[in-house]
Amino acid sequence: MAVDPKLVIQVPRGSAVDRQLSEQGLPSVADGEVVVEVLPADAEGVLEPPAAGQIVLSVPSPEALAREADEVRRVIGQAGTGVEPLVIVVEAAEELREDELAAVLDAAGHASRAVILRVFRDA
Repeated sequence: MAVDPKLVIQVPRGSAVDRQLSEQGLPSVADGEVVVEVLPADAEGVLEPPAAGQIVLSVPSPEALAREADEVRRVIGQAGTGVEPLVIVVEAAEELREDELAAVLDAAGHASRAVILRVFRDA
């Protein structure tokens, strides 16, 4: 039986994070907790704003996810019900580490809606 992923990570095609996840992967991706979507980017390598979803948090880098773990859990926990996915925006990243995803994965496991972590561009 397939397990529903807790989190969807969206990254620009050809970005540093795209290359990192393709070459090294993450344990949470390997075990099915996380699904990675590689999306087209504009000429500068930046993702377009999401067409759907409710942005609940925006951070400058993935390191902020670990530093602000309580805030990540709070915003996802207080998002309420609805059908649109909850979106956490990372403005720029060179890589994603498992410890940076821990707070998002934990909060997403308790969310009633899908959770998307969207990396807009390379740092």
